[in-house]
This record gives sequence, structure tokens and C-alpha cells, in this order.
Amino acid sequence: MLPPMDIVSEEQRSYNMSRIRGKNTKPELAVRSLLHSLGYRFTVNGPKNKKLPGKPDIVLPKYKTVIFVHGCFWHGHQGCKDFRIPKTRTEWWRAKIEGNVARDKDRIIQLEKMGWRVMVIWECELKNPEKRLWVERELLKSL
Repeated sequence: MLPPMDIVSEEQRSYNMSRIRGKNTKPELAVRSLLHSLGYRFTVNGPKNKKLPGKPDIVLPKYKTVIFVHGCFWHGHQGCKDFRIPKTRTEWWRAKIEGNVARDKDRIIQLEKMGWRVMVIWECELKNPEKRLWVERELLKSL
């Protein structure tokens, strides 16, 4: 039986969720394209990166910097219009997203203790042209 707020079947919801990618997302590709156009060389999701906590989306070994490109929904971007807890299965989603946020914080601390500089770029920052320019300036300042 469908929850009253859901407009698709359980099978359709399962299919939709299975289509969400964990790597090579549009925001990741946008950041990689930006870095490449600025002349930076980096690695992505390769075997060398598997040794780093949290499997960073982008690694710039020369600068000992890692970049996480976070989706606003999945990583609980507070204050963002793209993040809100779903109205169905609220407690499950809250626990899921809070777990992601706690894991993100833990991985950032681990990386910093290893001497890595950590940058987090949010999906919403890449949608807005003004924020995108800000992201570009921040990248240039910190690398």
C-alpha cells in the first residue's frame, strides 16, 4: 500500500533511487571541468584514492588537497533550498542523512590529521552563476 503522500509506486520509487549515481555526477564533472580549465591536474576515484578516508571525489596530490562535491539532499546541506527531509518515512530519512553528515565530519577530521587540506563544494553552489564564480575564486585562493 502506498503512503498517502507518495505519488509513485514502491517499485517506481526503488527504480528512481537506483538511478542516483555515487560518482561522475553532473556537479563532480562541473568541478573537474573547472579545475582542468584552470590548468590543475588531479585524480578521481582511482586506486590511489581508495586509501584516503571517505573516498574523496577529487584528489590534487601536488597540493595535498582533496575535494568532496556534496549533493545538498544526501549530505544535509542546512539552510539550502534543495535540502528538506521527505514527508514520508521521516525518521528513517533523518537518521540516514544525519549518519551521512556525521560520517562526513569524521572523514574530514581524519584527512586533516593526515595533513590533507579538505574542500567541500555543495551542488547548489554550482547551479548559481554568482556562487560558481565564488567557488572558482576559492579554488584559486586555496590551491
